Formats: sequence, structure tokens, C-alpha cells
Amino acid sequence: MSKFPKDFLWGGAVAANQLEGAYDVGGKGLTIADVLPGGKKRLEMLVNNTVPLDIDKTKYTYPNHEGIDFYHKYEGDIALFAEMGFKTFRTSISWARIFPNGDESTPNEEGLKFYDRLFKECKKHKIEPLVTISHFELPLALTKNYGGWKNRKLIGFFENYCKTIFERYKGLVKYWLTFNEINIALMAPMMTLGLFADINTKDGAKDIFTGIHNQMVASAIAVKLCHKIIPDAKIGNMQILSPIYPYSCDPKDVIKAKLEEQFFSYYCTEVMARGKYAPFSNRIWEDYGAKPDIQPEDFKILQDGTIDFISFSYYKSSTEKAEKDSTRGKGDIMNRVQNPHLPRSAWDWEIDPIGLRVAMNDIYGRFGLPVFIVENGLGANDKVEKDGSINDDYRIDYLRQHISSMAEAIRDGVECMGYTTWGCIDLVSAGTGELAKRYGFIYVDKHDDGSGTQERKPKKSFYWYKKVIESNGENLD
Repeated sequence: MSKFPKDFLWGGAVAANQLEGAYDVGGKGLTIADVLPGGKKRLEMLVNNTVPLDIDKTKYTYPNHEGIDFYHKYEGDIALFAEMGFKTFRTSISWARIFPNGDESTPNEEGLKFYDRLFKECKKHKIEPLVTISHFELPLALTKNYGGWKNRKLIGFFENYCKTIFERYKGLVKYWLTFNEINIALMAPMMTLGLFADINTKDGAKDIFTGIHNQMVASAIAVKLCHKIIPDAKIGNMQILSPIYPYSCDPKDVIKAKLEEQFFSYYCTEVMARGKYAPFSNRIWEDYGAKPDIQPEDFKILQDGTIDFISFSYYKSSTEKAEKDSTRGKGDIMNRVQNPHLPRSAWDWEIDPIGLRVAMNDIYGRFGLPVFIVENGLGANDKVEKDGSINDDYRIDYLRQHISSMAEAIRDGVECMGYTTWGCIDLVSAGTGELAKRYGFIYVDKHDDGSGTQERKPKKSFYWYKKVIESNGENLD
């Protein structure tokens, strides 16, 4: 018998803002992603709250404005995914394609028609779309005019957006996610909340906790709407999941890691899975000197809108220690210390396949809901050989180890719905705005200096993943 369920959803994942391009085509409005410059300073801007809210092409480049032109080339790309045997394809809808400013009452029909075509193309190839409703694509006007998610008015705007897309795509999309990596707001609030705030200040912490609360209320409303409009649909959350190890068995390191894990890994999911804040939330608010603005009616909304499954991205584990460390924060938005027992990628991310098994067991044991790994992959500098081949054995090795670890977690008893590798086709990195950081099974001839033909070319991993899917995870050679 296969280690994986017979209906296991193998596939790949992308985000609209990182590959569609056509950022000002078809009536689309600007999003937060559209004003994020490319290059390594992007991450600094996000962490330090210095993101410019206007496009300035004299100072910066914006690779995502063109992306890999998926907006015009999606048919060929979907055909390549089908050739690999994808059962599902995770992508997102750009809110600003449907409501350019986010607050309109009437949607943009041209934007709706694009996703009609995209989802129908998936279904033609017997690929189930897995759709993220909000993936770092907040309409820019909602930040400029309303101050982002700290403003409760965004709950109503999001509800209108969700109602529109659920009704439009109810015959095409069965699997939905509400907010991508909702917990990243604790580190980089502009990315997902669309607001400038420093969690280490009282006012900043209040804005962040309030913004996340408003998103969780909006998510609960979306869950209830989805179940009403699409009765057979499944809708989940989406978070970064990174098990946090104590640096040593010193009890001070152990409690530091435990508290950080509660804060980062479970603060949001407790609410979205159980419909209420965990008791430890009060201690978090006390320590930061601020708590979210919560309306009395929110408690019932949260209880009535719990998720069907838990989805998450897993790239790496983290390590914490009580004392300061000179390695803290290198290559890591989560500002953890380096684990001396783990190798690191070219972008300085630790590689820890066993951590995926740890994460799956922990979160399933805590909540008892099915899990779905919707991002996992290796960003690398891929080289095209003289004969045109791309021999990404390092990516195959990374994915082989993580799939093996996932299989072990399933044997442990974890109920797992599926696995979608991140960046199944090369795209623009969310963290650094680079095309050079390639994740895909499919190479795209597009480069950070703007050059390239946009030609698609399968890598060695393309044919390897095809065998993995054909064998339902049995053949990892």
C-alpha cells in the first residue's frame, strides 16, 4: 500500500503577484506588491517599515510588474503542470483585479473573466484549483485611504470580495484558503496587513494585534459564506509553520522556544481552528502592553467560522536561545539564531526535512484537523548547461527528503490532504523580489536585469516530480 492516500493532492503553488505580471492590465488596480521594489533591500523595507507607497522607476526596479507573464501564457504553463500529473494547482486571485481599489460595490468584469479562463483551463486538464483569496495582494488604496487592516471597514470590503468570487467560481473551485501566511504580520505587517507598525512599541503592537484580529474575523465570515454558497467546498487558513527548537536543554532556552512557538505558530491558528483565543494570548498582550480592539459580536463570528483544514508553508525550522547571539537574524525574517546541526541554502535558510515531520505531528496533535502542505521548496541559482539542460539535483534531493519526512508523519497518523511545492514554475521571490532565486520545475528565461525571452524549459526535477506523482509518492529515486 502507498504511504499516501489514493486521493492525495499532489501539485504546485504560486501567487498572482509573483508570476502574473500585467500589473496595470485589464482594469487591475495597484496592490502593496506592486510598490515593493525588487532586490535584497525589499526585505529590509518590510521589516523596517520603510516601504515606499508609490512606484518610482527612477530609483527602483519592479520585476513583478512583468513577472513571467503568466497572465498571457497561462495555457501553456497549465499544460506543463498537467504533463507532470498535477492533481491540484495552488494560485491566488488578485483582489485588485476584481475590485481595483478594494472598496467598490461593483466588480471589474474583465478581472473576473481572466480567472474564469484560468480555472476552466485547470479543470480541462483535470487539475483542481486551490485558491488563496488574499496572498500579499492587498489593494494599495485600502492602505492609503483606510490605513490597512487596523480599520474594521476592511472586514466588509473583504466580505463583498469573497461573496463575489464564491458566487462566480462555485462550479470551478472547491478548495480555498483565506489569508496567506497570516502570522507573518507579527514580523512584517505591511506585507499582509498593509500598515506600518513596530510590534515592539505599544501603539504598533496594538495596530498589529487589531489588524490580525480583523483578518481572523474576516476569515471566519468567509468560511461561513463559502459553506453557504459552495456546500461541498473546503476552506482553510494558511500560515508559516516553523517548529522552534531550544538551542540547548538549558530550561531558559526551552521556555524561550516554547513561548516563541506559542506566539508565532499557534496564536492565529488557535482562533481560526477553535473559534476562540487561547489562554496564552492574554500573556502575550500583557507582555507587549497592548491588546486588539475586539467587538462583542466578534466572539460568535469566530466560533461560527472555524476552518475545515490547516494549511501551511514549511521551508525550515527555527532555533531559539534565551541569550543574545551574534548569528541571530542572518538570512531569516524571523530573527532566530542559527542551528549548528543543519546545512544552509544559498539564501542562508536552514534545511531541515525532519522538521516537517515535527511540524505536522505538532499541529495535527494540537488541533486534530487535516493538514495541507501548500508551500515547500528550495530557492537556488539554477544553471542552464550548454546543451540546454538544467540539472537541479540539489532540488530533487531537498524535495525527496521532505516528501520522505511527510510520508513518515502520515505513518505517524497525521491526516494530510496534499502537497504543493512552492514556485512550481520560476517566479519572482516575495522576500527579495528576485528572479534569480528560482524554485521551479520549469525554468523561465527571465532575469533580474529585465533580459530574457520568457521561454519555458523543464528542469531535471520536472521529470523526477512527474514520477513521484505517477507513483503516488512511492518512487522517489
